[in-house]
Amino acid sequence: MAQPSNGHIIGLDVSKATLDVFEWDTERAYSIANEATAIEHWLAGLDAPARLAIEPTNTYHRVVAVAAYAQRHQVYLIDPYRLTHYRTGVGQRVKADPQDAQLLARYLAREAGDLKAWAPLTPGQQRFWHLLRRRATLVRSRVQLRASLTDMGSLQVEVDALLGHCEQTIRTMDRALMAEAKHLGWAKQQRCRAIPGIGPLTAMAMVAAYHRGPFRSIDAFIAFMSMDVRVRESGQWRGQCKLTKKGDPELRRLLFNAAMQGRRNSLWEPYYLRLRARGMNTTESASMNRTLSRNSLL
Repeated sequence: MAQPSNGHIIGLDVSKATLDVFEWDTERAYSIANEATAIEHWLAGLDAPARLAIEPTNTYHRVVAVAAYAQRHQVYLIDPYRLTHYRTGVGQRVKADPQDAQLLARYLAREAGDLKAWAPLTPGQQRFWHLLRRRATLVRSRVQLRASLTDMGSLQVEVDALLGHCEQTIRTMDRALMAEAKHLGWAKQQRCRAIPGIGPLTAMAMVAAYHRGPFRSIDAFIAFMSMDVRVRESGQWRGQCKLTKKGDPELRRLLFNAAMQGRRNSLWEPYYLRLRARGMNTTESASMNRTLSRNSLL
């Protein structure tokens, strides 16, 4: 029986200097420079609109992804975690750039029906997400510094000044995020903030997630918000249900903090205490409380 045509499928393994390319239909493998002129020339030489599978690598994939999208090619950003398990599942023993390009093309050819094509964010959205993630980096650094730089004796004044400067910078970032959200016209923040525990920053992050683009279903949005659950069952055996943690980590952190704050509210505390009485630990109970909060928003 003839195999259905997959169209022109291309796998791209990205590094700082080069792009390793594998064309699925012709089985042709080659490399090009990862710089704008070479990429534009290569895209212009493709016979027809293609589907490109790219594994995101730091920021090195952005030039080719944006250029391909601008020339009406379909771009798919393949989750590195899933690709690693896919490599194991198909028995590929070699982990090298040319083989990864071929694996990306194979993944897209086989799994295209379950994948969503990528589209770039608007400049304003890009600024918001970039600032939100840089803020998360600074918050983590501040926590590490506070834990490490204790009992510094004569240097404690300088340490306190450093931590104070970090705190001041975080507050400045918060104001910039609020200004960017206002400029983008994200008006649903007040609805989010009506949920106990949800503060201004978490509300902005939730609205930003909603505006990432059309989601295929509520479940897809839940997964993006890092609240989907992995179920492990076999016969009579029932494993623990845990969060997959495959969504945006900063969203997950903000929502968890919101849940820990919200559980003290009279609206959620009885539910939280019932979960604790069932034997759940504080993290599990807060996560379930967070899910209930999400349902109230939807």
